[in-house]
Amino acid sequence: MLQDYFSYDERLGIFLPSLKLDWEDYSFDQQQKILTEWEYIRGEIPDLIKRLEFSINDKQEKLNHESDFVLSCKLNSDIADLASIINDLWIWFRSNQQMSNDTKIHG
Repeated sequence: MLQDYFSYDERLGIFLPSLKLDWEDYSFDQQQKILTEWEYIRGEIPDLIKRLEFSINDKQEKLNHESDFVLSCKLNSDIADLASIINDLWIWFRSNQQMSNDTKIHG
């Protein structure tokens, strides 16, 4: 069922809604299954964010002691990428729980 309504986002590391129909074209039972699965996925986002924050903190600590300019730039870039992922995960976490035609979520 998961692949019918969700697609895996490699960058974010989670499944995101990928609806092929307008929300109201799904039966009530399908809507409930989709919402239940989305709530399960949403529930895992804070733990994923914590792991990414740990990685940022680790890279920040390495950056604080790095004297090689090229390695410093790489660490800084990695930190920025992780921060961007965290930002996007928070957006998805806070997204409206109800999917409607006005707020339909597509991956």
